[in-house]
Amino acid sequence: MRVLFCSRRFFPAISGMSVYAVNLLRQLVAAGHDVSMVSQYRGDPAGTRVYGGGPPPAVEGVRVIGLRSLGEEQGGDFERDVDAMVEAILAEHRRRPLDVIHAQYGYPNGWAAILAAREIGVPTVVSIQGGDGHWVGSCCETHRLAMLAVLQHSNAVLIGCESFATEVVERLHVARDLFTIVPGAVDVHRFTPAPDRAPGEAADPVRLLYHGRVDRRKGALDMLEALAVLRDEGTRFDATISGIGPDFDPCRDLARERGLDVRFPGYADYDAAPALYREADVFVSPTYAEGFSNTILEAMAAGLPSVSCRAVGVVDCLRDGENGLLSDPGDVPALTRNLRRIITDAPLRRRLAANALEECRRTYSWEAVGRQIMGVYAAVHGRAPSRDFAPTLPLDPTCRFRAAPHLL
Repeated sequence: MRVLFCSRRFFPAISGMSVYAVNLLRQLVAAGHDVSMVSQYRGDPAGTRVYGGGPPPAVEGVRVIGLRSLGEEQGGDFERDVDAMVEAILAEHRRRPLDVIHAQYGYPNGWAAILAAREIGVPTVVSIQGGDGHWVGSCCETHRLAMLAVLQHSNAVLIGCESFATEVVERLHVARDLFTIVPGAVDVHRFTPAPDRAPGEAADPVRLLYHGRVDRRKGALDMLEALAVLRDEGTRFDATISGIGPDFDPCRDLARERGLDVRFPGYADYDAAPALYREADVFVSPTYAEGFSNTILEAMAAGLPSVSCRAVGVVDCLRDGENGLLSDPGDVPALTRNLRRIITDAPLRRRLAANALEECRRTYSWEAVGRQIMGVYAAVHGRAPSRDFAPTLPLDPTCRFRAAPHLL
């Protein structure tokens, strides 16, 4: 099957969704599909600092086409970038006809996909990701209508978990039966426990790891506030915040202000990630919301216990006291208590880590999830795309993301 995958900001250094994309692409190639990827990227100094910058990396067996998101760089002109994505998809179809378009993110990529599909007559599959459900569609009328069109006129809509589907249904007032649940997945052969210690065993002091997009919406600032309390009370720990993102500088500034000895190694590509987990003892992800947390799955596969939050996209894979510790998003005192528990209670660490590792290997392998997605492709193959929607959107200039487009 000839598949075009349309990705947004393909940066494995900071985005769980980029890691998800590269693993899916590898599964598709291994299954014999002919795959092209069209992906946006930031090339300006500000975007490079926040996202790593530059065109998307090569993926073996995949034709990778990078599109610099000039509209986003120049004042949040998402419409310009949508036009560029549509043209790139049409050009790939002219080069060799496509069988299916799979867009990652409902807006702007899913919107570009259904516009292109109108022209070339192929079905679309759209994966709804974290930002789509948590805030896109509540930001302005333009993007609300775009998300509704994508949800109602794609041939299949994938979403990572039931809690996230519920949030999107409630936020955008659409039918639950639009969604097919396809969970997150992890390469359980790449992410494995350190060979010299059992899951949950720890160094002295215990090594805490935050890895991913450095963003206040992921709880990075909350983690630092909790660490300051632990330090002041005399609880010993070692801490690393790995990655880059929109709040990298504010996090470093807060650590300096609080006098915390926290490492900020910055950019880490996908190949470097397994070693980061093996050099840690506890994974910390105090996130406010996820589509499905791929970094938590990586930590589970690496044999680490996780301290996270009762957040959409987390509660589907972590259960408090069973395979992780959870507090409410933004509740720094509760996060502090959970960090104290995981640092000081070795039997708890070992039990949580062992339970998480067993569940991850059983449920979240890429082989199983890749087969499920390819089954969706087979189900929509040959279907006509929907053309029963307006191909233009009213422009709402009040959208808050036009002033801060990197947050979309």
